[in-house]
Amino acid sequence: MLSQVLLVSAPGKVILHGEHAVVHGKVALAVALNLRTFLRLQPHSNGKVGLNLPNVGIKRAWDVARLQLLNMSFLEQGDIAEPTPETLEKLKEAADFPADCASHERPAVLAFLFLYLSICRKQRALPSLDITVWSELPTGAGLGSSAAYSVCLAAALLTLCEEILNPLKDGEATNRWTAEDLELINKWAFQGERVIHGNPSGVDNAVSTWGGVLRYQQGKISSLKRPPALKILLTNTKVPRSTKALVLGVRNRLLKELIDMNQHHLNALGVGHSSLDQLCQVTMAHGLHSKLTGAGGGGCGITLLRPDLEVPEVEAMKQALTGCGFDCWETSIGAPGISIHSAASLDTPVRQALDGL
Repeated sequence: MLSQVLLVSAPGKVILHGEHAVVHGKVALAVALNLRTFLRLQPHSNGKVGLNLPNVGIKRAWDVARLQLLNMSFLEQGDIAEPTPETLEKLKEAADFPADCASHERPAVLAFLFLYLSICRKQRALPSLDITVWSELPTGAGLGSSAAYSVCLAAALLTLCEEILNPLKDGEATNRWTAEDLELINKWAFQGERVIHGNPSGVDNAVSTWGGVLRYQQGKISSLKRPPALKILLTNTKVPRSTKALVLGVRNRLLKELIDMNQHHLNALGVGHSSLDQLCQVTMAHGLHSKLTGAGGGGCGITLLRPDLEVPEVEAMKQALTGCGFDCWETSIGAPGISIHSAASLDTPVRQALDGL
């Protein structure tokens, strides 16, 4: 078992096209969003396993000795355990939730315990460690924050237990695992997603693992070669119970027209919202094109940012959207999937967030 600190990150995702048609067997395109979730795993010998999620105010710790006494036969289902109803009940007992535990806390904690116990149970003894996860992604926004969380947990725990090799060599800033190891990370992350969501499609964890652009149709996922580098603006309308999205930039006139057509079709399906119409009107006034992403009914939209767009124009549009009560992130799509980093390679705000500063 490794003894060094591990630092990993995974991207969020946005649906570029096909968010509702996909349930009718049509193609959806999902792309990795360059807003990332970061995880630090710190091994130690204090007999505790700790989980700290500062974005959502979760901080829990358990005695390793108590977890070691659990009858873990409910996890022994081949190479990769699956979260059955019995498993979830056993995990709830192990989690020992307080009576006032918030509803959003339970799935994140259960997914952690499931992956920790399932992956580490083959070790001679369960490891003592602290895990801190901090994200640039807003939660509950349809941007794949739970999948990025599960992918980071799976990658870090598999590397700790030497089920996969640490690809980061001395002096390197960042690196990624082999295709075979990424497959294993993705399979475990999918089980973590099942703990959180019940019956996920597998798209979110696949995008977070592999990065780039993925094509999804009738359960089959394939990676697109040479994805375009698109700059986008992600706008959150902050209408509750919906998906947050991206605003995107390109030179191609056809793509702009397709964006507009896609949005009109989604409105015809009844999944639009007045806030998304407002987003489209504001960006159209600046000569740009937007559409909802994800479930719709509010949430997020994506807007194309042309390569020739000047900074003052972008800032003026962001100011106009902020004036509508929306949140905006200027970012890009086609980001790399799960990666491992040296501490020196991380930006100062990320390091400070992981250190609790």
